[in-house]
Amino acid sequence: MKRLSPALSALYLVLMITVVVSIDSAFLQHYPELRLIGNILIVAVFAAGYFLLARLKK
Repeated sequence: MKRLSPALSALYLVLMITVVVSIDSAFLQHYPELRLIGNILIVAVFAAGYFLLARLKK
């Protein structure tokens, strides 16, 4: 598995943080349990996407 460039990794991280904060503030402010589960799922999806991108990079 190859590594993605630092700039692409940083952009991906910023995008993930933006999505987590947006979903938290828009939908899950008053539901701490759902907020935790939602954040874990979002991070899992982004991690899977990151590894898929790293695997497809040539």
